[in-house]
Amino acid sequence: MRISDLLAIDDLRLTLLTGDPSREFGTVHITDLPEPGRYLGGGELVLTGMMWWHAPEDSARFVAALAEAGVAALGAGQAWLGHVPADLVAACAAADLPLVEVPTEVSFRTLAERVGPRLAGDVRDALGRHRRLVAAIAEGADLRELFELTAAELGVTGAVLSASGEVIVGTAADPVRLAKAYLTAPRLPAQVGEHTIFAVGRGHRAAGWALACDGELLSRADLGYELAACVGLERSRMEEGHRVERRLTEQLIAAALGEADVAQLSAGLRTCGIDAAQPYAIVNATAPRPGATRGPDPATLGGQVVEELLGREVVAAAGAAGATGTIGAVGPDGAVAVVPLRGRTTGELAERLRAGAEVLAALPDTRVCVGLSGALTGAAAVKGGVEEAGHARRLAEARGGGVVTSDEIYTHALLLATVPGDVRRSFTDRLLSPLLDYDRGHQSELVRTLGVFLDCAGSWNACAERLHVHVNTVRYRVRRIEELTGRDLSTMADRVDFFLALRDR
Repeated sequence: MRISDLLAIDDLRLTLLTGDPSREFGTVHITDLPEPGRYLGGGELVLTGMMWWHAPEDSARFVAALAEAGVAALGAGQAWLGHVPADLVAACAAADLPLVEVPTEVSFRTLAERVGPRLAGDVRDALGRHRRLVAAIAEGADLRELFELTAAELGVTGAVLSASGEVIVGTAADPVRLAKAYLTAPRLPAQVGEHTIFAVGRGHRAAGWALACDGELLSRADLGYELAACVGLERSRMEEGHRVERRLTEQLIAAALGEADVAQLSAGLRTCGIDAAQPYAIVNATAPRPGATRGPDPATLGGQVVEELLGREVVAAAGAAGATGTIGAVGPDGAVAVVPLRGRTTGELAERLRAGAEVLAALPDTRVCVGLSGALTGAAAVKGGVEEAGHARRLAEARGGGVVTSDEIYTHALLLATVPGDVRRSFTDRLLSPLLDYDRGHQSELVRTLGVFLDCAGSWNACAERLHVHVNTVRYRVRRIEELTGRDLSTMADRVDFFLALRDR
């Protein structure tokens, strides 16, 4: 059948937006997958409801997949967006792919019936699923309802999991194991025991969702992809609602670090859902990916991770403080979230963050670094909380990842974390190298003795007892340490230098 024959059916009111109307198609394929190429054989008229479209660049990716598969034409429905985006028209024109606009009042089922016997039975089933899915979305169905509807339609059971092992919808017996398998799989989908794991969407795995389907589905991967696409559509819709909340958080943090008065900050807290007397905490996070040149920056990914670790109860504004330029090294390079405590302690909040971060540690080449302030109350405390969480996050970065609370930063560890790494290494090498060299050459234990001596607050007898040696041996070793380094261990200043050097080894 030619495109021109389809256009000639008056009651369909189809419009050719670009391309050659004499192009012929043999079958019809319905899809809303963002990259459907693997399921196309060539020569099809592809019908899409445009639910994969979120930004102009999506059109080029979608059309490229169609062109590579050799499809005959594309029919785009108006029901979802209300129009056919100009970027889709441009992408089709560049690929020499005919594009037909399907008006809102014409369903794909109606179009399919007019095409008649050319439509295969499995495609009719797909059209039915598509109609029911669009109807459910239009009626405001939540993620659970959409998942159950689509899974039942496809005959698939399983669960949607966060990267940290939270069951978002469905059921899974061992979600943490499945989450770690999702994080570490070289490629997806992947078979893991009695489950097949698919990725939901194209985001970074650290903040991603996994679809864990029961049974072996690699041989029928189209079912898993279709269910994952359905979940991805609903997640995208949820994400749209968070954008305004992130903007409000960004404005609050910028105001706190600027010249805003308490009344303005109180109003900002209320817009974020926190009353003046309600306790809250500040979280600052990054997720560095050493050596990565593509993908989200550390602050953006860190914010996404924190939102997932806290069950999407809060939003994190990535680089929220950057607009003011007043935080120095603390704020602009981290995502900031204001977290209502709601009856829990900061210790309980920290444990929740740590539990998720431990699962994410399985992901290679990504370090989750989170700083948590103490419990705060009132608008005036926002600025101090942001700075406190920022210092804690920097200490987490210095440790190579993890969660650090405000209780941990008011020690020498914070001072070490603020010193550049090359300076710390130079300081440590200069002070301890003579002792390390001597130990290697003489099979002695000067460095170990130094550490124990300092831990014993300079007590000769306590040090000797810990080392199981005579006290005179301790005196000899300490004197040798002083000779090799030119330092005096009877002075507090030199003891502090040695203590810091040993802690930074």
